[in-house]
Amino acid sequence: MAKLMETAKEMTRESLPIKCLEAVILGIYLTNGQPSIERFPISFKTYFSGNYFHHVVLGIYCNGRYGSLGMSRRAELMDKPLTFRTLSDLIFDFEDSYKKYLHTVKKVKIGLYVPHEPHSFQPIEWKQLVLNVSKMLRADIRKELEKYARDMRMKILKPASAHSPTQVRSRGKSLSPRRRQASPPRRLGRRDKSPALPEKKVADLSTLNEVGYQIRI
Repeated sequence: MAKLMETAKEMTRESLPIKCLEAVILGIYLTNGQPSIERFPISFKTYFSGNYFHHVVLGIYCNGRYGSLGMSRRAELMDKPLTFRTLSDLIFDFEDSYKKYLHTVKKVKIGLYVPHEPHSFQPIEWKQLVLNVSKMLRADIRKELEKYARDMRMKILKPASAHSPTQVRSRGKSLSPRRRQASPPRRLGRRDKSPALPEKKVADLSTLNEVGYQIRI
């Protein structure tokens, strides 16, 4: 999180063109320090003309209404005003917008609320809930989304890194990460004195790759 906020600062200084994932990180940076605004990532996997496409926006919840911030070549697939009464209404609006461009939404992934602490080392949870929407009825999708939204508002959902073993709520294919094998203890030599900070940076980048994007800056 701390490294991503530094990247967001660099975006504002450079003022270069950005893509959807970078817009999400920038949206988190610009809304930090506003505790009345809850932020969470929403990812879409769509199908069109024999190809799959990925897109991500920043979901927003404030004063009982949902909306989004993002970046897209299509106005209907980025910013959404804070007018949606439920999370499912917001997701269905995105799905209807995709249909205008002949895209079929295959999967929707929703993460957890992003903390407002810019110096946090907690990674962003990109896909706490995964829905195979192309194989579900809208009534079932709404039920899953409203249960998840209620759990998020009550702050009872925890980051995947806080669970043992890690588990992701999903419908259909399981996306639970594999357990790491415990390595036997070893003695520390002269070459083992380097800090573990580089490993933290690699972990941060791997969380971004989970949604199929990579920051360019």
